[in-house]
Amino acid sequence: MGAAVDDCGTDEHMNVILILILISLAVALTFLGAFIWAVKSGQYEDTETPSLRILTEDDSASQMPLRTAIEHSDTSA
Repeated sequence: MGAAVDDCGTDEHMNVILILILISLAVALTFLGAFIWAVKSGQYEDTETPSLRILTEDDSASQMPLRTAIEHSDTSA
């Protein structure tokens, strides 16, 4: 019985690893660039207002969830 022979040489495996490392570095640099752009453009300037906005909204029927709006219309009729 003969031993299993690997069709690919060591150099070809190293080329695939090198390509995967370069692709992962490109993706990482893309995300880093997007993060830096977001910080510089002011995306993270005001982190407190969105959490306080829910406290100041009105309870009008147009903003009620569907189930609450149906229950509210059933009790008023």
